[in-house]
Amino acid sequence: MASEQTLYPEDLRALVEGALADLRFAPAPRTEGLEEAMRYSLLAGGKRVRPVLALATARALGAPPENFLPVASAIELIHTYSLIHDDLPAMDDDDLRRGKPTSHKRFGEDVAILAGDGLFAEAVRLFCEQPGDPARVLAALRELAAATGVDGMVGGQYVDVTGAGLDAAGLRELHALKTGRLISASVCVVPILEGTDESETMTYRRFADELGVLFQIVDDILDVTESDERLGKPHGSDERLDKITYVSLFGLDRARALASESHSKASVALAETHGETDDLRRVADYIFTRHE
Repeated sequence: MASEQTLYPEDLRALVEGALADLRFAPAPRTEGLEEAMRYSLLAGGKRVRPVLALATARALGAPPENFLPVASAIELIHTYSLIHDDLPAMDDDDLRRGKPTSHKRFGEDVAILAGDGLFAEAVRLFCEQPGDPARVLAALRELAAATGVDGMVGGQYVDVTGAGLDAAGLRELHALKTGRLISASVCVVPILEGTDESETMTYRRFADELGVLFQIVDDILDVTESDERLGKPHGSDERLDKITYVSLFGLDRARALASESHSKASVALAETHGETDDLRRVADYIFTRHE
């Protein structure tokens, strides 16, 4: 298989990085420290998988990716807020994220919590600045909000911190909420904004849903196979927190087989869509082969 560099749509990541770097949040000096904390985590790097998925979907639908930078940026703000809160002592209690001290280690727990809150609120404001038909923007925002709420990311996080004794079906449902819903929304908000036919939108949704499962299986594998330096965060945190994962439930070899099966299902779903889907395929391939 080709290297990650050739697989990944770096031009789309560059668009995202430029848009994020231009964002400012503090209108007055008294909140400049909060903006510093927000930008510290937001600009820490990474592949920007979720916003890149949004831009790649736009390209697949024949729309200029740069037209969707407000939406893509909003998605990354939400993802970053979730990472800040996940790392807090009351949650996963991690000291390292993307190779740097986590927000609460750098700024304190109180400011870290506020930085996450601020990023979520600013994401909603930014999403509302997306050009287009107001009804479609509202419908797309509803999709994203649902993906982050109780029936999405936050609900999945709750099950993760309170649940025990999950079986295979329960584990898939947990991660479909915690990880999969935001990944799915990153793809699906664009067809909504474009007014794409519902049947075509559903093919993108099937692809995105499977991609979310694939992402989490690979994440669980990397947690036990990679070093802190390669991951950019402490490895073995799932075992330390006694979390049920695809590796703990199935073993490493079976988890790898499940990842391969999930990648194949995502590829089949993507083949059913129309348009120029090479970038979406490259993102799926990167997730399957990633090492960070």
